[in-house]
Amino acid sequence: MAGSLHINYVVMGIELNDAELVLQIGAGSNRAMEAELCGRMAPRIRLYGLRHLRGEQAAEDLVQQVLITTLEALRAGRLREPEKLTSFVLGTCRMAVLDLRRGSQRKERLLQQFGADLQAPVQPSMPVLDHEQLTRCVQNLKERERTVVVMTFYDERTGADVASFLGLSEANVRVIRHRAVHQLRECMGAAV
Repeated sequence: MAGSLHINYVVMGIELNDAELVLQIGAGSNRAMEAELCGRMAPRIRLYGLRHLRGEQAAEDLVQQVLITTLEALRAGRLREPEKLTSFVLGTCRMAVLDLRRGSQRKERLLQQFGADLQAPVQPSMPVLDHEQLTRCVQNLKERERTVVVMTFYDERTGADVASFLGLSEANVRVIRHRAVHQLRECMGAAV
């Protein structure tokens, strides 16, 4: 054909151009066809990324993103004109770069709008716990209450485990735990 460039590649002993490769991938052909596509297109995508993103890592990320998008489209048969594979890949590159730029611009606008709030010191929503005071309060509990609290909150045992260990009913363990937590709150000076 005049004015049209047809390049044929040999894949697994079969000579394939881009359109035939697209059809093979769309038909659910083996992974060698997909690997061939990646080998053909990755250098072009990388070059596009280097030109438009100006960074080695960004270009490598673009290669991954575009190849995944392309393979998904080919597997699903969404490329209507298989002979325009290169145009499809470069269009996908362009759209991916535009998305990255839009995201970057949006991030920049959000930082300008809310950046000062993000840099302001964050006030802790919970009061700082006085560990020594808590230790004293736990030690002041009766032995059975202290055992229930420690097994429940430190050992992370279920009510059934605690009940079995102490020879009590689960309902009794819940009552003991409730009362012990109430006493701890009072001892720590927390609002009841």
